[in-house]
Amino acid sequence: MRRLFLEGLFRRPLTEPAPEASAEIEALGRAVQQAMKQRLGRSLSIRQVDAGSCNGCELEINALNNAYYDLERFGLHFVASPRHADVLLVTGPVTKNMAEALQRTYNATPDPKWVLGVGDCAKGGGCFAGSYAIAGGVEAIIPVDLHIAGCPPNPLALLKGLLAVLQSADA
Repeated sequence: MRRLFLEGLFRRPLTEPAPEASAEIEALGRAVQQAMKQRLGRSLSIRQVDAGSCNGCELEINALNNAYYDLERFGLHFVASPRHADVLLVTGPVTKNMAEALQRTYNATPDPKWVLGVGDCAKGGGCFAGSYAIAGGVEAIIPVDLHIAGCPPNPLALLKGLLAVLQSADA
């Protein structure tokens, strides 16, 4: 036991060094932060809704919270309740079982609110279109302000989508 303890004290950590910060991420994050403050005057709260996806888009959304992207430093927060949300990030084609839940989530979100369809499946059902279990894309159930293309879209595309919806003239 003593030997293991001493080895642990003198051995270097087995972790990788942190990646270098990307200037593109920093600039995009600052632009989102500025647009958010102009539009809302406060931080932006995001509610992510999985309407029946394969979880590829969720992995990329979760990456926004990792140490590399660190969405929180720009004032964007994920919330557990639609009642606290400004933005709904909806992933996947809407299954018939999730259609009512998605509609209720949309209705529970206070105004002003924006809906972003994330991924190709959210647009029109993707490879699941035409299935007996699919009600359609997100727009078949609730109004969508912006679709973010990709299968799955990368975290930079998600940040660009948030910036676009915050800067839109009709939002």
